[in-house]
Amino acid sequence: MGQAICELCWKRSDLVISTKIFWGGQGPNDTGLSRKHIVEGTKASLKRLDMDYVDVIYCHRPDPSTPMEETVRAMNHVIDHGWAFYWGTSEWSAQQITEAWAVAGRLDLVGPVVEQPEYNLLARRKVELEYLPIYSTYGLGLTTWSPLAFGVLTAKYNQGTIPPDSRFALDNYKDLATKSLQDEVLLKVNGLKPIADELDATLAQLAIAWCASNPNVSSVITGATKESQIVENMKALEVLPKLTPDVLEKIEAIVQTKPKHSESYR
Repeated sequence: MGQAICELCWKRSDLVISTKIFWGGQGPNDTGLSRKHIVEGTKASLKRLDMDYVDVIYCHRPDPSTPMEETVRAMNHVIDHGWAFYWGTSEWSAQQITEAWAVAGRLDLVGPVVEQPEYNLLARRKVELEYLPIYSTYGLGLTTWSPLAFGVLTAKYNQGTIPPDSRFALDNYKDLATKSLQDEVLLKVNGLKPIADELDATLAQLAIAWCASNPNVSSVITGATKESQIVENMKALEVLPKLTPDVLEKIEAIVQTKPKHSESYR
């Protein structure tokens, strides 16, 4: 990525670049969110990117083996040294994010400004229910991942077969495939096709635009293995203005996945 940005001569201030810290090697100190690993891992990431700083660095998983205060202090050390402007979390619970902010507030430090959770039409509880109390309290934004539910929402699995070049064809995804490719889910995906056609969009564009329509979502992470997929994904921006309240209601009537507020946090 660093080489590409350099060769394309993109203006650095026009870009928002992030990296993650948690895993990093097989050594005893190469994982987790200790001060040692955060500092060493951040330096290693910047070296690979050939950059002086990133805009955001995520703590990619909570670390029960490291005191929260140590992690918060270490992330502020990273910011104070100019290696990142902000720090965030990935796959943290609302309780853990709240704890980090409590530590930051007590020590007059910077708390996490963004969380990176899974979010799509089939996975909504965390974003739409668990995090509700902390959006306005801490100004938390979201950079969500898996808007296509590992490709399920593209309908490429609706023919009853798993394409050999798809993620679900990999051995370590077989259990997830079995769980995800249920008849009830595939029927819902088929039900979304008329709505996508009405909006002159693909199912992928509809699914991505739906995620971006949530006011608490700052950015949607999309994946691609082909240039054509990047072009298709970015056209979701053209679909976004078409998602009126009436269209959103039609989508909900089909998927029926909106979490109930009576659900307990898990």
